Amino acid sequence: MKILVCISHVPDTTSKINFTNGDTEFDTNGVQYVINPNDEFGLTRAIWFQEQQGANITVVNVGGPDTEPTLRKALAIGANEAIRINANPTDGFFVAKQVAEVIKQGSYDLVICGKESLDYNGGMVPGMIAAILGYNFVNSCIDLKIEGSSAKAQREIDGGKETISASLPLIIGGQKGLVEEKDLRIPNMRGIMTARTKALTVLEPVGANNHTKAVKFEKPAPKSAVKLVSADNLDELVSLLHNEAKVI
Repeated sequence: MKILVCISHVPDTTSKINFTNGDTEFDTNGVQYVINPNDEFGLTRAIWFQEQQGANITVVNVGGPDTEPTLRKALAIGANEAIRINANPTDGFFVAKQVAEVIKQGSYDLVICGKESLDYNGGMVPGMIAAILGYNFVNSCIDLKIEGSSAKAQREIDGGKETISASLPLIIGGQKGLVEEKDLRIPNMRGIMTARTKALTVLEPVGANNHTKAVKFEKPAPKSAVKLVSADNLDELVSLLHNEAKVI
């Protein structure tokens, strides 16, 4: 089985976020980048298929040379090879078009994407890839089993879970539950050394239009100062909750 895992290169949640050029561009200075958490759950599940069923894993990313350390980490975790599409991932359709071309050329049986990336939270790319290729698609996937050319997936829905049967090739949008956080793999020294010898192929992008553009970024309003109210002064507490917080 050939598996393609889509990897987004996103800021660590502990990084301090700032914007430049009139809040129209993201400031990358001092920002640490990691594998998108939803993608990491998918990569870990792919490693399970590798260990249990002998699957071959390729990871793919749309981005510049600065994303290669993230791809190398995926190789150190256990992916067999990596592909970087040399383009700026500013638009969901553009990214989907690039990945779809890789899938067509590689004839992958299973494509695992994160349901959304941590930075833009668009949630568009996995469904767009499936639409471009006409592949079966399961979003918000929290469990996946493959037997031969058949798959059984479970996804979250409002108020519960749904189990779906599908045939390969299949695209999923994975999230936490596909594996648990305790199951995530940390690269060891052997994996890091081996990753240096694994193939990392750079491809130029295919032609595709950008349909969206970030016009401006805006930070959430800062939290107001905490007001402490004496336990004996219930009238003031009620007044603050009613007139300022407006929760009663």
